[in-house]
Amino acid sequence: MFTIMPIKGFIDDIDGFYCDGIHAGLKPNGNNDLGFIYTKEACNVKAVFTKNKFQAAPLKHFQNYGENFQTNFVLINSKNANAMTGSKGLEDIDNIFSQLDFELINPIMSSTGVIGNRLPIEKLVKGAKSFDLNAKNGENLSRAIMTTDAYPKTCLYEVKLEDGSSFKIGAVAKGAGMINPNLATMLCFVCTDANVPFEDMQESLLTNSQTTFNAISVDGDTSTNDTVMLLANAKSNSYNKEAFFEALRLVMHDMAMLMVADGEGAKKVAAFEVINAANNEEAEIAAKALSNSLLVKTALFGEDPNFGRIASTIGASQITCDEEKLVISYNDVIVFNKGEITFTTEVEEKAGQVLQNDKYKVICDLGLGEGTFTAYGCDLGYEYVKINADYRT
Repeated sequence: MFTIMPIKGFIDDIDGFYCDGIHAGLKPNGNNDLGFIYTKEACNVKAVFTKNKFQAAPLKHFQNYGENFQTNFVLINSKNANAMTGSKGLEDIDNIFSQLDFELINPIMSSTGVIGNRLPIEKLVKGAKSFDLNAKNGENLSRAIMTTDAYPKTCLYEVKLEDGSSFKIGAVAKGAGMINPNLATMLCFVCTDANVPFEDMQESLLTNSQTTFNAISVDGDTSTNDTVMLLANAKSNSYNKEAFFEALRLVMHDMAMLMVADGEGAKKVAAFEVINAANNEEAEIAAKALSNSLLVKTALFGEDPNFGRIASTIGASQITCDEEKLVISYNDVIVFNKGEITFTTEVEEKAGQVLQNDKYKVICDLGLGEGTFTAYGCDLGYEYVKINADYRT
């Protein structure tokens, strides 16, 4: 038995973790743009990355270390993705780390921002040299990694085990656009003082990514820099596999939901719940098709319960389906029932009231088997276009 409780705080409230964020001159508005995570003892580290074929330099740099390495330092910058920079992008990372005068164990860099520009090395080195590695300021870090985010994204949990021991696990993340991940999304750093074996770290990341980060969509685009990183320093000397997997799932779910709720300009979050599909794989295909559909997203923005867009998206996904067995509901309001259109004026009004909420479910019962999957998406409106039309400026 174990208990998992959310607690107040940031990742620096986990034993052995230090972090901070500063303004290094990358953001013209003076906001924080450079941060770090540091431990005095080396951590086990694992990560999952974007499946975009053009992975950014920081991802390649991480993977060059090989399997099962440890680290004590992660440097994170916003405003510049260091993507599409070729071998020079990797050289720039090594150049930065070579100029830092504190002890580094396999240092890691992570970046987010505009694609196609070299890193401003002088600014980053100067900023990093000003770090106080004994700082504990998770809020500063959370703001340093933001780009188009409307708010910081953090969480913290304490896990108490039956033997009386306990450990903490928490995360800091950013993400609001270019979110249609493949094993990860944007940037998320999970820290824990649990004594987690390497093999369990990787398994837990892959398993939990599928129903959290890999189940959300803002705009159907997959970034070059998507990263979910797990750092474990074993300071608590406490561990239980089942408890850790569940705690990590909660952390990753929290971060994923904050990201989709913060979709650029988004006002609505919808859970697309596909049930009774022929199998789980087809349920996942249909649910993700719904969360990615621009027509569905704009209908959510307009608070229009247009079930035709739902039905046509399911059919276009090429899964097994039959309109004589399909039931579509907005929460508990049925708008299509096994070939029968139930979309009366009264039902349309009730469904429209559901779509006026900030959060709701779109439930699609295919009536064919036992397959289920839930994907999460948001509406798409004028603000998204405005933000991305002038993103570089």
